[in-house]
Amino acid sequence: MDTVDTQPAGAVPSSGAWRTRDIVVVAVIAVAFGVFFWAFGFVWSALAPLGPLQNILYGAWLLPAIVAPLIVRKPGAALFAEVVAAAVSMFMPGNTWSVDVLLSGILQGAAAEVVFALFRYRNWSLPVLSLAAIAASVAAWLHDWALYYADTSVDVQLLRGVVMAVSAVAIVAYGSTLLVSALRRAGVVQGQGA
Repeated sequence: MDTVDTQPAGAVPSSGAWRTRDIVVVAVIAVAFGVFFWAFGFVWSALAPLGPLQNILYGAWLLPAIVAPLIVRKPGAALFAEVVAAAVSMFMPGNTWSVDVLLSGILQGAAAEVVFALFRYRNWSLPVLSLAAIAASVAAWLHDWALYYADTSVDVQLLRGVVMAVSAVAIVAYGSTLLVSALRRAGVVQGQGA
């Protein structure tokens, strides 16, 4: 498998300044994920009878927070991508979460940003991506617990949290590395990132 960790540990990251190209790339990623969110929302609702196990696919909601900064390695890419994706999905017909989807996007993107900031936007290894994805899932888990599952028992909530963390590593961290590697091999994102 190709690695996406093209910056060695201790390497000086690219300038934190955003170029027009960076903004466009993250916006395109976010819009694509916003449309995906809208379609995935129907699948998500259909899986509701699975209860807490439905959350094995929760990572799909967190993908922009890892994919965008993995391609455009700039502070704020995770937050930007999650918020724009959430906003796009919010305005699509049939969105059942209304404005709350924006709060979710802010929390998930900000949680991933914290992890990337701790590593000074220099380390893009699978363990760091996994930590960022888990952080985003924890933010989502706490948000959903408070807003949607306040009456659910603690043991079920903990099961949801564990399942979401597994999803974050499997779908978000690992899946993002595969997706970005495939995009780079195809030449779609050449010249982006490090």
